[in-house]
Amino acid sequence: MGIRSLSDKSGLLSNNQDKYSKFVGTEMVHAMNKNNSDQPLHAIDLFSGCGGLSLGLKRAGFTVVAAVEIDRKAQETYRLNHPAVRLYGQDIRELDPVTILREIGLRPGQLDLLAGCPPCQGFSRLRTRNKRISVSDDRNDLVTDFLRFIVAMKPKTVMLENVPALAKDSRFLRMCQALQGFGYQTVVRVLDAADYSVPQRRKRLIMLASNVHTPSPASEARRRVTVRQAFTGRGASFAAKDKLHGMGENRSKEVQEIIAMIPKDGGSRGDLAPRYRLECHKRSNGFNDVYGRMSWDKVAPTITSGCHNPSKGRFLHPSQDRTITLREAAVLQGFPRSYRFDVKHGKESIALMIGNALPPPFIAAHAGALKKGILTARAE
Repeated sequence: MGIRSLSDKSGLLSNNQDKYSKFVGTEMVHAMNKNNSDQPLHAIDLFSGCGGLSLGLKRAGFTVVAAVEIDRKAQETYRLNHPAVRLYGQDIRELDPVTILREIGLRPGQLDLLAGCPPCQGFSRLRTRNKRISVSDDRNDLVTDFLRFIVAMKPKTVMLENVPALAKDSRFLRMCQALQGFGYQTVVRVLDAADYSVPQRRKRLIMLASNVHTPSPASEARRRVTVRQAFTGRGASFAAKDKLHGMGENRSKEVQEIIAMIPKDGGSRGDLAPRYRLECHKRSNGFNDVYGRMSWDKVAPTITSGCHNPSKGRFLHPSQDRTITLREAAVLQGFPRSYRFDVKHGKESIALMIGNALPPPFIAAHAGALKKGILTARAE
């Protein structure tokens, strides 16, 4: 029996009830939208390294509930900065994705984002010069394990970041095809992290996939962040008590003299008179950035694991006669100055972690684009 037949012979209540129903319906939609937006967005970080990806996901509004990393020093650094995340310190090939879901309280299909960067050394530009070595590198097969996790976990969205050369690899292409077969829409782009508020040029492949909306990369930032802005943006100088910033150099007198002669603010070894050039540089016309200075008002070059060594690239400070410090390298990767690294790990290991890290602002931008699609799908 309806409300009108019980007590409303005049029909007035019916009219008011229609208005009330519309009002309640609107309020319920608003309430549901609010509840949807308040629900945490869960993410898992595969191949987490020292935590750059996780930091970017958190900045975008995701709750990182689990991470996987095999390297011990990277694990320790990750825990220093993300203590609340459940970290699996094992070879990903030995892990069961469904077990991980169960242990964090989720079922297949409930995870909002699965993100990761399979180790990319096998696809790097230098290694792909020798195609036989590149193709046979065991690390390349970890892309297949990334797909294994997607198939088992059935996340709503997926993000994979890697070097541009991965785009041509048959394993990656098969993975993209498989995702489409499982109902995911995918988009693959090679983008420059400098266009997303990272103060360095860094070409990276990014693959976004979703089974709840049509994914697309984030819009580029309006302006690039220069070395000057990165180094002075939060305080006039780096903290004197920062042990990472204070890790010193050990250069020969000859190298120190060469560094001092290189012109400030963008100079390079090519600016030196021939008599001051190292013999190894005279024999090679390539790698012109070696022993070069960064420019204050440009983005930095790509930060690599050799960022503390002038013989590995344009890693000299713009105005001081030294290489950039590891803290400065981390800042150029987009890490906050408060991000923690244990100096007991040594310069080589920390430089490797920093050079291999995913720049948090780049990740935050594209994770934010995925988040928008997830929330829109929730509200529909």
